[in-house]
Amino acid sequence: MEFDWLELVLTAHREFGSRLAQVEDWTAPTPDSDWQVEHLVRHVIEEQQWVPPLLSGLTVGEATPDIVPVGDDLWTEWQKYSEAAINAWKSTNLDTQVHLSYGTVNMEPYLRQQTSDVTIHAWDLARAVGADDRLDQTLVEAVWSDLDGQRDMLAESGLFAAPVEIPDDSSLQDKLMALTGRDPR
Repeated sequence: MEFDWLELVLTAHREFGSRLAQVEDWTAPTPDSDWQVEHLVRHVIEEQQWVPPLLSGLTVGEATPDIVPVGDDLWTEWQKYSEAAINAWKSTNLDTQVHLSYGTVNMEPYLRQQTSDVTIHAWDLARAVGADDRLDQTLVEAVWSDLDGQRDMLAESGLFAAPVEIPDDSSLQDKLMALTGRDPR
């Protein structure tokens, strides 16, 4: 199945932003035992900061001096960097070469990676703040289709905890979260 990853990154950002708007306790735990809500949100914002310079052709080393610490008003910072990232995605050709820390790739794999990251963390944030954790079904299908084929790489990367065993008849969203080391039960 073909997916419109540019539309999906917009959806992922909306999903994350809607949960961010519900944060009341920045110290609440998240499904990632290493992070509280504030750490999770800062991580997602920091990832968005890199999108415009990397899509403009800069390397990580060249972009580093321009990446500023995220401020304390995390809602405003999210809006600022989310908008900048979305504008960069929309204005960059899918064949553009992007210099990432692990090598140079076409823009589309980076777009899929970032869409997946924001999607997974939207679920994390929903769980942390007690919000509805159901994500857009097409978004879930797309991220699953991308990550399911990378099981071995994900396991070796250390990006996520080990997959969680769940029943075979679980929803696709639950399977996705379990694949990324989250227990959706």
